[in-house]
Amino acid sequence: MSDIYANARSTTDTSVRKKDVNPTSGMCPICIHDCKTLCEVGKSALRGREVLYPDTEWFGHSTASSNKDYGLDWSDFQILTECLGARGIEPNPDKATFPAADITTSVGGVPLKVPVFTAGLGSTAVAKNYWDGLAIGAAISGSIQVIGENICGMDMDAVITKGKVTKSPELKYRVDKFREFWDGKNGEIVVQTNVEDQRLGTDVYALSKLEVNVIERKWGQGAKAIGGEVRIYDLKKALELKRRGYVVLPDPEDPAVQKAFKDGAFKTFERHSRVGFPEFKGFVEDIEWLRDQGAKKVFLKTGAYRPATTAFTLKCASAARVDLLTFDGAGGGTGMSPVPMMNDCSTPTVYLQAQVMQCVRMMKENGMYVPDIAFAGGFVNETQMYKSMAMSDLGTGPTIKAIAMARAPITAVMKADYFAQLSKKNDLPPQFAKAYTSDPNKFMIAYNELEEVYGKDVKNIPIGAIGLYTYWHDRIGVGLQQLMAGARKFKLCCISRGDIASITERATRVTGIPMVSEIENDLMSRILLDGAGEEAPVKAAKRKAKA
Repeated sequence: MSDIYANARSTTDTSVRKKDVNPTSGMCPICIHDCKTLCEVGKSALRGREVLYPDTEWFGHSTASSNKDYGLDWSDFQILTECLGARGIEPNPDKATFPAADITTSVGGVPLKVPVFTAGLGSTAVAKNYWDGLAIGAAISGSIQVIGENICGMDMDAVITKGKVTKSPELKYRVDKFREFWDGKNGEIVVQTNVEDQRLGTDVYALSKLEVNVIERKWGQGAKAIGGEVRIYDLKKALELKRRGYVVLPDPEDPAVQKAFKDGAFKTFERHSRVGFPEFKGFVEDIEWLRDQGAKKVFLKTGAYRPATTAFTLKCASAARVDLLTFDGAGGGTGMSPVPMMNDCSTPTVYLQAQVMQCVRMMKENGMYVPDIAFAGGFVNETQMYKSMAMSDLGTGPTIKAIAMARAPITAVMKADYFAQLSKKNDLPPQFAKAYTSDPNKFMIAYNELEEVYGKDVKNIPIGAIGLYTYWHDRIGVGLQQLMAGARKFKLCCISRGDIASITERATRVTGIPMVSEIENDLMSRILLDGAGEEAPVKAAKRKAKA
């Protein structure tokens, strides 16, 4: 694969003067002095470390991701359809319709109306700016919303006594906003904690003062293998965050840095979290301690680390008997992560899942406890979800119980919010307004459905939340039902590894999923030669299902 994007990426707002770039460096074949175009090299000469990060113009109202082709993704697999019999429902044409497919699930002991939830959205500005839509959207969808890291540490109104947080209006707001429309049964609000959060006692505060039921420990994420990062636009806040123990760059206490900031040489500071160094015994004891503090469930979120670390993670999760373990593959997204790290670090999602399943197989063969597993890392639609769950089946149904998303839910919320704003300004795209009207209560297709459920209270549901609900239920939910019906699997637990086939040799080599050209060759001959009765194909299909 050539690296034609090495010197120009939309994420860093860089470009090149010529299109026929050097395939190794990404530079123009002829680089000249009199050039106003800012490529990565050129912009880096002017702005240095700023070019490591996504362009700041839309910071707080955008997300970013890798744009690298890893050579293997979910499009390398095909879902196999069926018409002989059905699983999870009576094979009756009047009963086995696609709306009858059951997409409810339980993950980590939490019931979900849809097998998708929002992964940790923490102190980054985009999560804060769109929290109402994200939290309420998850609640009315009957799903999980994970509050990400550093909320208390970044809360300038937090009360910190002797190094421990005793009050955080921001964390309380985030918890309460989810619970405004939570039915108390489906879904849950989860508080995630990293190194700084544990030092501050965020977990104890959330459990004791906010009565949160679930704490998630964070070891990492797919978009980067270093701590969380945000931009700080205020010198006073940068100084306070350094005082609270965060790594803030450049050093806001340096007089020269303060002068450069006030002179406008740079406009933002970077706040970085520390990385953790988990140990087996310490982790197991920590999970026991959390339960002693009142945590009803404990989750673990980790990144896309090397294979041996993946095995170590599963061993720790098994020994501590965590309720849910979420793996986040490279290729997903972020509010703010170094662009080179997003592209060229960590294990891409499909490769990572193959490693995880290799470990899970060994664990099950040796009688080890396997927690529920969720996967994240660039998921946006139901076909990807189905394939991921199918690949995770080792004979007893999918090990992966749900898919975690971050960028896609934020996009759903932002798009609904923006189009509602355009509607007020009478500035909707003409073609859209002509097709769907300019009234949000009409062009938001799920509005009437939610009005039936919530009555007058629907007016209190942010338009962004309706957007997330529509995306998850009316698009992904219905789409998943159709896929399940096509494979004649009417419950998620019936989805199996045999439901998918590879269409590239690399996919087969990495995952062990056979090629379409290889699958069921023996079964075809058995069906054709297994007697003359018309029921032979059905019998063969039943044998295949049992196998």
